[in-house]
Amino acid sequence: MAKVMTRLTAQEQSYLRMGLDQPGGKLPLFDGRGQEIDSRTILACIKKGYAKRWFANPLKPEWLVCRLTQQGRKAAQT
Repeated sequence: MAKVMTRLTAQEQSYLRMGLDQPGGKLPLFDGRGQEIDSRTILACIKKGYAKRWFANPLKPEWLVCRLTQQGRKAAQT
């Protein structure tokens, strides 16, 4: 059964696009203005299958360090 692609919000698409040129598809914790990416945006991308947790940061366990999935890479490029 094919996975149904969920429509991205503008914030989610912008977030995912930031990982396209990063090694391993690493997604940022902060935007271009130095503001923390809203955790709701990150969690929505994880729930939709576009991002996945990469590792836990022992110094900042609340930070969601993520990377793009293949579906996320495709969605960010549309």
